[in-house]
Amino acid sequence: MRDLVSVNRGDEDTLWAVVATVGRNSRIAEVFRSRAAALEDRAWRAQQVRAYEDFLRRSRQPVPHYSVTPIRRADLPRKWTPLPALGFLRGQFI
Repeated sequence: MRDLVSVNRGDEDTLWAVVATVGRNSRIAEVFRSRAAALEDRAWRAQQVRAYEDFLRRSRQPVPHYSVTPIRRADLPRKWTPLPALGFLRGQFI
């Protein structure tokens, strides 16, 4: 009897990334299997930025813009970690 080997479909390698952009710098903020989940996360992040926009401007910090784009799993950086909603991590902006 032969063993069956499952073959991955091409779309199983496709993920949906929420991308944070400040000026010319872009960074993957979060990754999802479905586009709907990525759009929900983008909306949440945009709402968080709107809530703190005045604070960011007063402290002269850049305001991140979020978008959703498909990526391949292989395109994800090896040491990638999710990005907080306001676009900074450990006191450093993107």
